[in-house]
Amino acid sequence: MGNPVVQWQIVTRNAEKVADFYSRLFDWKINSNNALGYRAFETGNGRGIPGGVWPRGEEGHDLVQLFVEVDDIDGYLAKAESLGGRTLIPKQQLPDGDALALLIDPAGLSIGLYTPHK
Repeated sequence: MGNPVVQWQIVTRNAEKVADFYSRLFDWKINSNNALGYRAFETGNGRGIPGGVWPRGEEGHDLVQLFVEVDDIDGYLAKAESLGGRTLIPKQQLPDGDALALLIDPAGLSIGLYTPHK
């Protein structure tokens, strides 16, 4: 079945400003009515991959991050580490029951691993 990219997000120090920019540029609505206050874009089109904006702390840099759906986050983290990656944030349960983790690939890019609540 494979492991599809199911979400993307912009991680930025200026989350409100960046979310407003894309909202106004593409006429996307911003929905932050969720337990984490995540700024999800609503494009008004059924095509494409959903995304949004998440604030980052003082450290690091702004980036665009992809989330790949997997059936075993811990297994994929171990596999990534065996291939030269490293775990940035271990598996966590989100308020809605979904699970996610972040890893760093050998090029230094972060990617999310995601398992939906079943």
